Amino acid sequence: MRPTIQAHGFQLSQALRTHTELRVATALGWASEHMRQLDISLSDINGPRGGVDKRCRIHVLLGGGREVIIEDVEADLYVAINRAADRAGRTIVRQIQRRRDFSHQRPAPVELSELSHGPEANAAGSIR
Repeated sequence: MRPTIQAHGFQLSQALRTHTELRVATALGWASEHMRQLDISLSDINGPRGGVDKRCRIHVLLGGGREVIIEDVEADLYVAINRAADRAGRTIVRQIQRRRDFSHQRPAPVELSELSHGPEANAAGSIR
């Protein structure tokens, strides 16, 4: 899945776009079948004043309407992208495991023959 990448407060260079796409593909590529939408927002909060103000926000829409939103703020935008991608990957793993665990916890369907004869009946229908 190709992410939508937006830059706010600066011009998105090709090198930064390539790094973001590669880093997110490495961290989230395995989960592409579970993702419906992937949006990445990069921003420079303080503008030219500097400081710890480079933000990477990753928004993933998973199947079933579930969302994962990860945000990381660092002095270096490349570090923020790397950390946010790693955190998003770990969070999506947990979301998928929870969904699988929940689906495995459902009770097994009860056969109609079990309801009519109860647990005391054997396969022939006689009571033990």
